[in-house]
Parts: sequence; C-alpha cells; structure tokens
Amino acid sequence: MSTLSPWIAGPLVVGTFLFLLWHELRHPLRKNIESKSTRQVRNFAIGALGAVASAAIETPLIQTLAHIVEARQWGLLGIFTLPVWVNIGITLLLMDYTFYVWHVLLHRVPFLWRFHAVHHVDLDMDTSTALRFHFGEVLASIPWRAAQVVVIGLTPFTFSIWQVWFILCVMFHHSNISIPIVLERLINRILVTPRMHAVHHSNVPEETNSNWSSGLTLWDWIHGTLRLNIPQQEIVIGVAAFGDPQSVALPRLLAMPFKKQPDYWRLDDGRTPAQRLESISPDQMLS
Repeated sequence: MSTLSPWIAGPLVVGTFLFLLWHELRHPLRKNIESKSTRQVRNFAIGALGAVASAAIETPLIQTLAHIVEARQWGLLGIFTLPVWVNIGITLLLMDYTFYVWHVLLHRVPFLWRFHAVHHVDLDMDTSTALRFHFGEVLASIPWRAAQVVVIGLTPFTFSIWQVWFILCVMFHHSNISIPIVLERLINRILVTPRMHAVHHSNVPEETNSNWSSGLTLWDWIHGTLRLNIPQQEIVIGVAAFGDPQSVALPRLLAMPFKKQPDYWRLDDGRTPAQRLESISPDQMLS
C-alpha cells in the first residue's frame, strides 16, 4: 500500500467537514459577525487556490521525496524496522511536534506572518476557516515539509496518514461547535479543541501568541504556551487592524501579503486590545 486509499480518506474528510458544518448550525459556540455564507464562499475560494498550489507543486515534490526516503531508508524511522502501527504512531507524534514549531515560525518570522495573517484576519472562526490558507503560505511551507519527510523518514503511506489526521484535527479545532464544557475539558487533555483554538484566534496579541498546537495539546503543556482561561464570549476573533469587513474582502486578502503591512495589533482608535488577566490558572478552560 503506497498511500492511504482515497476511498477511505475522501469520505472521512468530507463526511467530517459536513458533520461539523451541520453541528455549527445547530449548536454554535459563538455568534457570527459576518454572514456565514459570505465568509464560507470567501474561505472556499482561498482554500481552492491553496489546493491548486498544493496539487501542482507540493504534492508531486513531497510524494517523490517520500518514495526516495522509503527506498533508501532515510530518516529516523528508516534506521529501525518497526511494526506498521508503531511507525504510524511515531510519525504522527513527530509530525505533530514539528508542525507546532512551524506554526510558531509562521507567527514569529515577519515574511511568513504576511501570508499566515490571511488565515487569522477572518472575523469569525468556523470549519471553513480550516481551509483559509493563502497559496503563498502553502508554497512557503514546502521546504519545511520536505525537511520533515527526510529527517523523520516518512514513506508515502505514513505521510498520507498524517495528512488525513492533520486535516481532521484542523477542521475540528477551527469549528464553531458548542461541546458541553465538561466533555471538552476531557477531550482537551489530549487534543486541541474549539475553545482552546479560539483563544489563539483572539485579536489580543498575548492570546494569539499561545495555544500553538494543532493536534496534541501536549506541546503547549511542555512549552508553557497553553492558555485556556478566557471566557469564549469575551473573545474577539481576528486581528485588530482588520476589524472592518471591507478590509477582509477576497481581492484584498489575496493581495494582502504583497502590500505594505499595517500595525497588525492596533485598532482604528490607536489602542492595542488589552490582555485579559484572569485570576484562575491559565490551564483552566472556561465556557
């Protein structure tokens, strides 16, 4: 088996996406600022351009590289002969951590942030936000992805497993679904959840610079970057300088990384959104 069968991956991804969309309509976590249909069309368009860039450049390069890695037994996993399920488990763990590092770089490196900001300036957050990555960010990630494949030792099969895992996690934690707080606290001990990731999408810079994990919550625990103690109804989704719906129209978003950048975290009145200082522990999730 060279890759995970598309007859398994496709229905799993599409089915999860549709389920989350349906759940958002029935049990939303936060009220929408913009029209949901307008945002979704915009996010689908940005996601489609990113998918084209991925299919045209990233996928052929990474798949070819993964075949070479498998044939020559490169990387950490190429050193050992392990059962398939152990190989998959280690792959998911290492890819999840190295994506945590990449996510931090997307925020810390100004050139990368230009592109990643397109994802963050969404005025609401729901499952469609999981598709909203500028094609420039997709292209910029290729060298990092290639390094992950070579250093870890991913085969086409283990890479395809990770891709599906990653997509499912990203759709879930971007979704605007209201999960009973007791249940979400249990899930959040292991996985990034919607309430946790909403803090990362806050327009308060100190809150955005937390909760970097995409799959396992573990990495934020280890690095001390976990922050859960923000009431969901107090979170303003987005980036301070892009609070006007006109500023996040589709043509402006596509051109945004190539233009002079504003002071991202300053509101129109010159203020920076204030950090909330909750008296409870940062790792205590609030409803």
